[in-house]
Amino acid sequence: MRILITNDDGIMADGIIRLTEAALKYGDVWVVAPESQRSAASHAITLRDPIDVFPYPNFPVKGVTAWSCSGTPADCVRVGSLNLMPERPEVVLSGINYGYNAATDIQYSGTLGAAFEAAFQGYHAIAFSESADPCHETADRYLDEMLREALDVKLDYGQVVNINFPHGSLDDCKGIKRGCSVSRGMFYKDRYKQARQREDGGFELMVDGIWTAVGEDGTDLKAIIDGYVAVGIVNNIK
Repeated sequence: MRILITNDDGIMADGIIRLTEAALKYGDVWVVAPESQRSAASHAITLRDPIDVFPYPNFPVKGVTAWSCSGTPADCVRVGSLNLMPERPEVVLSGINYGYNAATDIQYSGTLGAAFEAAFQGYHAIAFSESADPCHETADRYLDEMLREALDVKLDYGQVVNINFPHGSLDDCKGIKRGCSVSRGMFYKDRYKQARQREDGGFELMVDGIWTAVGEDGTDLKAIIDGYVAVGIVNNIK
């Protein structure tokens, strides 16, 4: 199996390293990931500037071919599959993202943007995310099981498998909720606060989210809040 792995946290993020280690048993793995943080890039691609790609021999997982990319996560899927790999991938994995990609946050996610680009190109696409928490016990316990299961999911064109590992220790995890729909809720309701007044009359604003996580039954947001691994299929534009 030819596997391409990317993320939106950058090529040296802990999550992509762990995901790459898990993927090695399934085939020939290539990593093409942003050179630095690209969170909230959504499905943006680079059109008016060149995209720089460089071999990344210092990637810490042996047995893979790794490249860093100056572009977005979706760019990484495009240049990786269309230019860098000798043959197109059969599977694209995106993540493991540092922070949940569920509910309405899916709209902004660079992790899901990469997966959606993969689906658009006709590849089997799987996105992985976990809480912004230094404890990886739950993800590490369930990652191989979820990856193996997601590789066998039958997807229609434009669909991706979306997997979120919950907050807390493994003892806090209550199991797996499959078939989760996408919540219409959100983890944070965004507002903006003024960070600095400028002398020219303008001012700087910074996003200032308010925790509002309340999920509907059967949704990804509800499953995560309740301490479950949330697994569902998300549709791209068809």
